[in-house]
Amino acid sequence: MQVTWNEIKQHIASCTQCPLSRTRQKPVMGRGSDHAELMLIAEAPGGEEDVQGIPFVGRSGEILDDLLRDCGLRREELYITNILKCHPPGNRDPKEEEKIACFPYLKYETFLLKPKIIVCLGRVAAQRIISQDFKITRQHGTWTYRKNYALTATYHPSAILRDRSKYETVKQDFYEIVKKKDELSGN
Repeated sequence: MQVTWNEIKQHIASCTQCPLSRTRQKPVMGRGSDHAELMLIAEAPGGEEDVQGIPFVGRSGEILDDLLRDCGLRREELYITNILKCHPPGNRDPKEEEKIACFPYLKYETFLLKPKIIVCLGRVAAQRIISQDFKITRQHGTWTYRKNYALTATYHPSAILRDRSKYETVKQDFYEIVKKKDELSGN
């Protein structure tokens, strides 16, 4: 059976697979181009995202927009999503059972999108998508290839809010992501 974007959105909107469904304001479906070659995956929506139902609209979203602009990218040409579709209280790390409950939605998003590159934003996403023992401080910007996807990770934009010196590091990672995207697209 072929799943559609609309069906995924409806499933996420009515999901009650974990306790976060009882505390969320709005579930947060991924956003962007349905044909993007570049998919960004973070761990979970923040407080502002929970209010608006849109990924990366808070202060981390402003940083992400700055990074994208500095590297010549626009949100409209990529797809941004989270492993979790609901905001964990207090911005805590997602629990394993929450990640397990939401992971099928991420799989469907990835299946429909068929991106060439998947970028994990932060340690939690990298440990779920790339490797359980991924060390963001040592391995950010490195590439892994699996199932026709080029996978990499960089710091989550919220890390820049805590330590502004990471901006240049993340910007370099994004320059390399753009280079890889152009290489894989034949540009």
